[in-house]
Amino acid sequence: MLTLLVAGSTILGGCTGIPNGVTPVKNFEVQRYLGEWYEIARLEHSFEKGLCGITANYSLRDDGGLRVLNRGYDPQKREWRKAEGKAYFMKSPEIGYLKVSFFGPFYGSYVIFDVNEADYRYSFVSGADKSYLWLLARASRVEDEVLDRFIKKADMLGFDTAKLIYVEHGARCGGTMLQKDGEKDA
Repeated sequence: MLTLLVAGSTILGGCTGIPNGVTPVKNFEVQRYLGEWYEIARLEHSFEKGLCGITANYSLRDDGGLRVLNRGYDPQKREWRKAEGKAYFMKSPEIGYLKVSFFGPFYGSYVIFDVNEADYRYSFVSGADKSYLWLLARASRVEDEVLDRFIKKADMLGFDTAKLIYVEHGARCGGTMLQKDGEKDA
């Protein structure tokens, strides 16, 4: 879960930099980015370890920032874990570079370095260094071409793509259909 990842980054150092070679997208359109995203792939971190069905939901805050709600299902404990945070643009809303906090005054980077411009169906995101990497999508699965593009681009930028974790969703998550706040997860 991207938000949980950034939360862990925040705890470990509160770093809001950009990894070497990674360039945030320009002409970013925050209104198109709002809503629910599924985590498709990530580099593993303790705060997401063992979770499946991971999503992140972004909405506008009254103070000009974004509300971030991350959710992930823990099949061992048979329960949902949630983390709510806030995000703010580091330079301008037209650049996909934000700082995110889940714990008080500590912030971590959220760098959008690729997004499907046509319809914002997928997004490639990093943290402050190359140990943080996510592929997010509007659906719980992506086309092979999107996954291949993500892996090639991340590999070219120096991320350790051999260590990617592929997130299970729906019936594949814990072996049963999941309940999300009283709704069935399709």
